[in-house]
Amino acid sequence: MNTETPVITLDGPGGAGKGTVSMLLAGRLGWHFLDSGALYRLTALAASNHGIELSQDSAVAVIAEHLDVRFDQDVNGTQIMLEDERVTENIREEQVGINASIVAAHHRVRDALLKRQRAFAELPGLVADGRDMGTVVFTKAPLKIFMTATADERAQRRVRQLQAKGDVVEFERVLTDIVERDERDQNRAIAPLRPADDAIVLDTTNMTIVEVVDYIENEARTRNLV
Repeated sequence: MNTETPVITLDGPGGAGKGTVSMLLAGRLGWHFLDSGALYRLTALAASNHGIELSQDSAVAVIAEHLDVRFDQDVNGTQIMLEDERVTENIREEQVGINASIVAAHHRVRDALLKRQRAFAELPGLVADGRDMGTVVFTKAPLKIFMTATADERAQRRVRQLQAKGDVVEFERVLTDIVERDERDQNRAIAPLRPADDAIVLDTTNMTIVEVVDYIENEARTRNLV
């Protein structure tokens, strides 16, 4: 990692809005964007495609170490290619997210992806979205945000997102999945989900996406990062 490259980290639980806010913020600033969750989702998907049991730390770590992935740009935006197959929509499926949470608990998997994540830090700057960006990956980042919201609000957001894609979903099931993932992420032995000591904890329950982006951009400008 280039220590002179400014990094803004956005951590928090699923449904807090990190992904959308991170992309919009990176676009406003003209910075690079890291969706660290995509790397774990890709690892989980690749492991499943190769018939590997997700509980097998060593076997999944090998997949992570040799992850054959590309982020291609076309007229529709960023397209994610896994082993030359487009998986941009596939990795956003609910089950893939659940599987990503399982593989993310493995120490060797996290080690395998750490260097790849840090390599995204290039000038003019990086907006990094994840669950341990501020606590593990970019510990010296000059601006760290921990986004959160109530479980009910996060479940509602996820339901609306899935319904917009044409999926038929039940709120109670989505809420249960979110609560269960929170439990796994917060209590795993390796890099548990928590705010960094120097992070700003931002409750987005009653905020719009634009309000959140405006708030973080103002913080970045106040700190002379842009």
